[in-house]
Amino acid sequence: MHELLERQATSLARQLVHVFVEEIPIYRRLPREELEGDITMITEHNLRMICEMFRHGHPPSSAELAPLRASAARRAQERVPLEALLAAYHLGARWIWDRLIATATPADFAAVVDMNRLVLVYIEAVTSAVGAAYLQEREGMLSQEQHAMHAAVSALLGGDHAALAAVRLAPGYLVMAIAVGAHPDEKQDEPGGSIAARRKLARIRDAVQRYASEQVLFVLDATGGLVLLPCGGEPPAPAEVVEAMSRAAGVPVWAAAEQATPAEVSAAAGVTEEVLEVARIFGHPPGAYRLADVLLEYQLTRPSRATARLAGLLDPLLDNPDLLRTLKVYLETGLDRRRTAELLHVHPNTVDYRLRRAVSLTGLDPADPAQLQQIGAALAARRLTPR
Repeated sequence: MHELLERQATSLARQLVHVFVEEIPIYRRLPREELEGDITMITEHNLRMICEMFRHGHPPSSAELAPLRASAARRAQERVPLEALLAAYHLGARWIWDRLIATATPADFAAVVDMNRLVLVYIEAVTSAVGAAYLQEREGMLSQEQHAMHAAVSALLGGDHAALAAVRLAPGYLVMAIAVGAHPDEKQDEPGGSIAARRKLARIRDAVQRYASEQVLFVLDATGGLVLLPCGGEPPAPAEVVEAMSRAAGVPVWAAAEQATPAEVSAAAGVTEEVLEVARIFGHPPGAYRLADVLLEYQLTRPSRATARLAGLLDPLLDNPDLLRTLKVYLETGLDRRRTAELLHVHPNTVDYRLRRAVSLTGLDPADPAQLQQIGAALAARRLTPR
């Protein structure tokens, strides 16, 4: 059998490459020169290696496997999926086996058993060699990609114009500062909790990457961080991206977003982090926020002697928490006394009484538009300066 296989190795290799193209989709996309060159050559090498196994009855040597490892590394560089590569080896072994035993008779039973054992040894050896070489090459490539990603992030956040010129950047970025809730599985003791956290982050990265054709840049830990989503034109809606992250991770996600050119990323990152902090301080629900959504709260968080004075406008209500709570809910419901009564589980007349008491104590009447703005600002300021 080894003599028969050796005589036909070259023609069988060409036939087998044709089978790969027919049966494995990604092989149809490989260049013709690669199929007729490198792929055909390594296929013929495999056939001759099987010949030697049949001739001597021993597994392939490390030297015989070396061309397979080199070929696997090249496929990794070309981003041919590992499963497609292994499928080609298994398909090739099965295809050759069918032809080798096509003329076997019952008298050949012992020889067929020996050949089958050697083919299984071959599959085991090449799967191990090819898989290890492919993964080693991919790890090296990922390390380079991570280095390039870190260089890009450092240049963008540092605003270093010289460094920006040295890295490949997108025309623009959707800059998102995010805060991520804890997944229930993260409450487990180590290592289960840390594994759950890493899986959560991986799902978030995958969800965001679907919105970009280029590599999204991440600076994340289990509680959140920064996302730089490259975009050549109109960026995706931040609310949509946040919803996708939350759905994929199974946790609530808060985000602040700004669109920026590469030179503006550093400043945009600072703004989004501040907006996110404001949204969390003021108890906003999970979702996407821009500066325009929290203008009043944002301004109140800037250092100012007026903040404490604003908060103090409602100090007369501290001895009666029901009055302060009623005033707060009344503003949150858009001055709807009936809805306020429902939320507080009291009669609307009670709401009217409490509001009159609040007006008499503070001198601020929500029915007056100017004073209504002061009340809203005072309630917001109290979030920052608990009294």
